Amino acid sequence: MASANIEAIRASYAGFRDRDIEGILSGMHPDVEWVHPEGMAKYGLGGTKLGHAGIKDFLAHVPTVLGGMRLAPKEFIEQGDRIVVFGTREVTSRRGTTVTLDFVHSWTMRDGKAARMEDIFDTVAFHELIES
Repeated sequence: MASANIEAIRASYAGFRDRDIEGILSGMHPDVEWVHPEGMAKYGLGGTKLGHAGIKDFLAHVPTVLGGMRLAPKEFIEQGDRIVVFGTREVTSRRGTTVTLDFVHSWTMRDGKAARMEDIFDTVAFHELIES
């Protein structure tokens, strides 16, 4: 049986799957830090977003850059207050090209919610897709 922290993260991934913003936020601490590589700043997707409002703003911006995305978390590793998730994401460009890219999400938990999520991925491959 998975820990309560892993179940909270799984609930957020289910929110992504279902396109349910409140489901995504259900596993997030109110003052969560949502971190993406600075290399994505060119598209408005890099840097740290703060709190539920920051996540909502980020998710509202994504469709202006991408045609779609589906996350497939594969492996969850928990150590103390940290959960690392290895997975893939199927990403579609605005022109309709779809590729599958690996990701690593590093989650730091506090009070049963994610206080920080860092998205780690190949920004060069992402740039190539966006610009294809």
